[in-house]
Amino acid sequence: GTMKRFRRHGHESQRDKHKQDLYQFNKTVEHGFPHQPSALGFSPSLQLLAIGTRSGAIKLYGAPGVEFMGLHDENAAVTQVHFLPNQVELVTLLDDNSLHMWTLRAHNSMSELLEIGRFTLSGPPGAPPSVTRVTAVLAHSSGELLLLGTEGGHVFVVEVPGFRELEENNISVEDDYVGRRNLECVETLHENPLNPRQVLIGYSRGLMVLWDLDRQRPIQHFLGTQQLESVWWMEDGENILSSHSDGSYCQWTVTGEDPQTEPEKQEMPYGSFPCKAISKVIQLPSKQGPPFLIFSGGMPRASYGDRHCISVIHSKTHEALDFTSRIIDFFVIREPSALVVLVEEELVVVDLQSDGWQQNTHYSKKVQTIRTHKYRNIKHEDGTVRFWDASGVCLYPMYKLSTAGVFLTDADPNDNMNQGSEGEWPPFRKVGCFDPYSDDPRLGIQKIHLCKYSGYLTVAGTAGQILVLELNDEAAEQTVEATVVDLLQGQEGFRWKGQARLDVREEPVLFPPGFQPFALVQCQPPAVVTAIALHSEWKLVAFGTSHGFGFYDYHQRNNILVKCTLNPSDQMALEGPLSRVKSIKKSLRQSFRRIRRSRVSMRKHHTNNALRLALHNSELLRAEALQEMELAPVQRKIEARSSDDSFTGLVRTLYFADTFVSDSSHSTPSLWAGTNGGAVFAYVLRVPSLERRAEDPVVAHAAKEIQLMHRAPVVGLVVLDGKGAPLPEPLEVAHDLARSPEMHGSHHLLVVSEEQFKLFTLPKVSSKSKLKLTAVDGSRVRRVGVAWFGSRTDEQLESSLVVLTNQGELHVISLPSIKMMVHYPCIRREDVSGIASCVFTKYGQGFYLISPSEFERFSLSTRWVVEPHCLVEAPLQMRPKNPSSPVHRDQPDGVPTEHRCVCSCVIVQKPLFPSCC
Repeated sequence: GTMKRFRRHGHESQRDKHKQDLYQFNKTVEHGFPHQPSALGFSPSLQLLAIGTRSGAIKLYGAPGVEFMGLHDENAAVTQVHFLPNQVELVTLLDDNSLHMWTLRAHNSMSELLEIGRFTLSGPPGAPPSVTRVTAVLAHSSGELLLLGTEGGHVFVVEVPGFRELEENNISVEDDYVGRRNLECVETLHENPLNPRQVLIGYSRGLMVLWDLDRQRPIQHFLGTQQLESVWWMEDGENILSSHSDGSYCQWTVTGEDPQTEPEKQEMPYGSFPCKAISKVIQLPSKQGPPFLIFSGGMPRASYGDRHCISVIHSKTHEALDFTSRIIDFFVIREPSALVVLVEEELVVVDLQSDGWQQNTHYSKKVQTIRTHKYRNIKHEDGTVRFWDASGVCLYPMYKLSTAGVFLTDADPNDNMNQGSEGEWPPFRKVGCFDPYSDDPRLGIQKIHLCKYSGYLTVAGTAGQILVLELNDEAAEQTVEATVVDLLQGQEGFRWKGQARLDVREEPVLFPPGFQPFALVQCQPPAVVTAIALHSEWKLVAFGTSHGFGFYDYHQRNNILVKCTLNPSDQMALEGPLSRVKSIKKSLRQSFRRIRRSRVSMRKHHTNNALRLALHNSELLRAEALQEMELAPVQRKIEARSSDDSFTGLVRTLYFADTFVSDSSHSTPSLWAGTNGGAVFAYVLRVPSLERRAEDPVVAHAAKEIQLMHRAPVVGLVVLDGKGAPLPEPLEVAHDLARSPEMHGSHHLLVVSEEQFKLFTLPKVSSKSKLKLTAVDGSRVRRVGVAWFGSRTDEQLESSLVVLTNQGELHVISLPSIKMMVHYPCIRREDVSGIASCVFTKYGQGFYLISPSEFERFSLSTRWVVEPHCLVEAPLQMRPKNPSSPVHRDQPDGVPTEHRCVCSCVIVQKPLFPSCC
């Protein structure tokens, strides 16, 4: 007995070491545009840009691949970000009036963004809150002082990085001005570019005071009469620009008499009618002639008050750059070479040195869902698919595919708006990518299946459309052939109440180089396509909706099979609640708001749509109740579901396999389909030989039907070969990227339902083994994928099942033994949108949405990790020893081995915007 126990213990520790060699969970990097940006900062010496968000995140970006991220503990919006000049520190101001100091601390040749201090101004006892509410921040060029202007008109001086208040240095204006102006808010603080001991203080009602920090007294007063918005000190140190709430800006001379009651000049760029405020103004000298004047706002209130504009004036060129979302802030990279604008939905860079001031959009917000290997496809609600290279930390846009041209939709009424005709005033020019008007919900792409070996792609949408596309190097004009497929099979008594299907263009359409559609299937009723599968070797595509499934031969352009899975009691499937989506973007936005309000009582919800809510909530409530019960670790019984659960016929998964369906001696092509009601349908296919493929039809016969006793939705189907490995993808073996499947020895079918994993022998379909998930801890499978894992030292790869549950936990399950290997908490269980959006790659990485425009990347593999390894060092003038450039190190990537050695070499950081500088 002792010997047995000893052996078992040794075996356990060996297995634990094996797990540690293969599996390791890391959240590695966030991709996408920061959701709800609220502040912008820039360090010219570090060449780093900082964006703060309304949820308290702070993100730093340098050269491609140089990224840092921090999160304030307070759930408060970041209102200002300021880098300390020539330092690796920055200060953030939150809307709860707290100040935070961050630093880029180097450790093991890698920098990390860390919060090193926080501070809130404390005023004199009994003083009103306005005395210490910070409205303006100046990070002094000495790198040692922070000047804080407040709502009550005071300026406090604080020593950094320790946040020590220097009370004796605090600034307050003489009673002459204070009394007359009733303690106005400090709107802006600006340092003299030629004399750092002089600071300009701008008050909201128009008064500006030039202050001497050494002598602690005012030098000069500028008596503006309009409400002040911003101040800019020109490079000569002698002239000041001020912008105002009436749409004007003024120029003042520093060397004039004190006080100065009139500006040198006053300009109203957009005329004499009432204009909106100019919120920020800057003027920079240029190498070619006159200076650049750049300002935001100032538009005529009545006619263009709703526009979000930044005007750029240089010599005889004047343009009003017109953005489609609210401007947060902007800055100019000196010389001036580039204008960088942060708006609510994107970050836009305008090249000021090119003819026509070309734009370069680095980040845009319209992210919906991800499918990934080395590249990533992102689906959008306007019918586009965007391809990004995801092999490194930084995503590079590769290609944008639009499917809208296949269909007749209402022409965009805003197409020509903002384009600015000759002689128009103001001279508008539309910039940015974000288009708030582009979405026809029916065009939305729901599913993507790409065969990278053959260049075939299939995309499926919200209105039952399935497009088959082929990669072509040249533009081509062609008609897309449409086949309408009736999934109800003429069943009586069913009436579709959802959206109409999309109308198809009958005339030829010119498609640019790239993926070009050549075949279209339209499901009737036109409900959301819930599953697709592409087999590029057999030239077949399978598709499913809430009503049934079918498959289509895209070589001969005809439909082969239709199977209606609609249960007589599935009335809700004909209401079309899945189809009548308001907008993916809106529903995502609402989901993320719901997460934030998750603690609010359910009683506040409206009780219309009671049936749908009851069905939806019963599952959530049941899962929560199970969690709260303290149960002994015995297996709970899996409850059988009644067959009238909503959408029992909805097709969840489709799978092509060359396996043994009819007998154990001959393998045949087959199609497998799993539904929401726990049913699995198998069809044997007869695919003609290559020589006869164009003439002979593909034939399908129903072969098997499995009904899981517990009727849980089937979310995944995998066939394992004679050695227990998942079958390779079509054409993968032909390209020498996978070994041929083992056709000797029996194959097995693994059926993954929401509640358990069940292994069946083929062709008899007899149950061999199972692993229960729900019965153990009450969680349900939400996402599943096959992934290959390997250690860093051994070339051998092992296949496993990667699973995400409704509790937000990741599980890795061994194949073919279906044993639980490791599990890690990943996503908060309240984050329904994050869980629903999760996708896995073939090599154990994954992505999920953390906001409507950003997603988190993670890895479960020790071998394949993509994360930023960056070193940012203080600028040269601050570092007498070991001068070297900031460096960026890349980490081994998932698939390609050529990226794995990059971590051993050092890449000198390039300019932030290489295309513009």
